[in-house]
Amino acid sequence: MINFDEEIAKFQPSLEVDQAEEVIHSNDLSDITDIIKTMLKEIKDRK
Repeated sequence: MINFDEEIAKFQPSLEVDQAEEVIHSNDLSDITDIIKTMLKEIKDRK
């Protein structure tokens, strides 16, 4: 049988996940909220 406690103790996240996390957090990406705010501001400024 698998000893889950032992397996969890040995678990190490892969470097790929750590690297991806660093890249995601270091990029200043616009999300949908930022895009909508920009669009609404542009529409408001046209009037």
